[in-house]
Amino acid sequence: MFIDTAIIKIKGGDGGDGAVSFHREKYVAAGGPDGGDGGQGGNVVFVADDGINTLADFRYRRKFFAENGQPGGSKRCFGKSGRDLIVPVPRGTLVYDNKTGRLMADISSDEPFIAARGGRGGWGNSHFATPTRQVPRFAKPGMPGEAYEIRLELKLLADVGLVGFPNVGKSSLLAVVSEARPQIANYHFTTVTPMLGVVRLSEGVSFVMADIPGIIEGASQGVGLGHDFLRHIERCRLLVHVVDVSGSEGRDPLEDIASINKELHEFNPELASRPMIIAGNKCDLTDDATVEAFADAVRSQGFEFFPMMAAIAHGTDALIKRCAELLSKLPPIKEYTPEPEAAPDSESLGDRSVNITRRDDGAFVVEGEWLLRFLRGVNMDDYDSLQYFQRILQKSGVIDALRNAGVGDGDTVSIYDFEFDFIE
Repeated sequence: MFIDTAIIKIKGGDGGDGAVSFHREKYVAAGGPDGGDGGQGGNVVFVADDGINTLADFRYRRKFFAENGQPGGSKRCFGKSGRDLIVPVPRGTLVYDNKTGRLMADISSDEPFIAARGGRGGWGNSHFATPTRQVPRFAKPGMPGEAYEIRLELKLLADVGLVGFPNVGKSSLLAVVSEARPQIANYHFTTVTPMLGVVRLSEGVSFVMADIPGIIEGASQGVGLGHDFLRHIERCRLLVHVVDVSGSEGRDPLEDIASINKELHEFNPELASRPMIIAGNKCDLTDDATVEAFADAVRSQGFEFFPMMAAIAHGTDALIKRCAELLSKLPPIKEYTPEPEAAPDSESLGDRSVNITRRDDGAFVVEGEWLLRFLRGVNMDDYDSLQYFQRILQKSGVIDALRNAGVGDGDTVSIYDFEFDFIE
């Protein structure tokens, strides 16, 4: 079954906890803390796989969690980092954050995309030794990995898209000009899934052609099969509208052109301006005068016209050569630009409650789920970002909560992997 949308959950691995350990060695007094850092959590990585042409695998597996990092050990041994989880998807897959609708990536190139990063490993107690705190009995826990609900949407990568009503000969055309072998039969909706074929003209000259299942009137509103597959036309650089010039189905071919173009425009206005060639099929089922009158009417609308009989490959060579000529002058296949993640503000952080505890060394530890999301967008090395961080802490009530917990001037405050001295 052809599946081109899927919703899954992904999560980067949690970072390993830092270790609390002290060096012990014969004849070495007060060896000091030697707890190692936890390992980095693994990432969830999407890669394009040309051996996959559907998202069907995601119907049966909907959770993709990367491996957690291992905790640190004694003698300053680092914990082992979690392995990345590689998720292969069809080339042309768009990755959306299902919660916000933000486009995260277009998996159209060979470059891998890290969809959910693993959490950083926590510091071992060896990091917290100071001249006045020589025996720190605490360490930092690992940071949790990023987690998202992801919507995957496949939009086929094809240079030429074949559009038209059912049973006009799109599959026959694809079969005779490429190595694709679509099912061909004399009934509507024989083709129920998009089909791709590579058209080779000569050495070094080729392009990908897609047979889009029959689009009918009302497809943009969900009628027929076209509504499900109209998205696959959006990347095509050139459209070939296959028309039954003989009217053997009882339709007017000129009305077919107007009807299909209307559906394309209603689905995506940009498609209406896409270059289009009219391929008049089944010319053997009518007379030359009818074909010529139809050709004149089509050309008067600004379209190029190519008569053919796809079943016996008559006239298809001229059409394919013209497609290759036009493609050489058109921009490359469209790639979608990912949308940057908006920095969280005080109104979009949801529940802003925090939990404040005291460590053995007296430091105030602040924890809260919203703080994790917020800290990802803050650069502590940048002055403006640091000022922004301070304002959010004030607006969200964290500063007041710290005062209520007894924090004083000069006390250490720890918010996950960030520590600072509180100053009134």
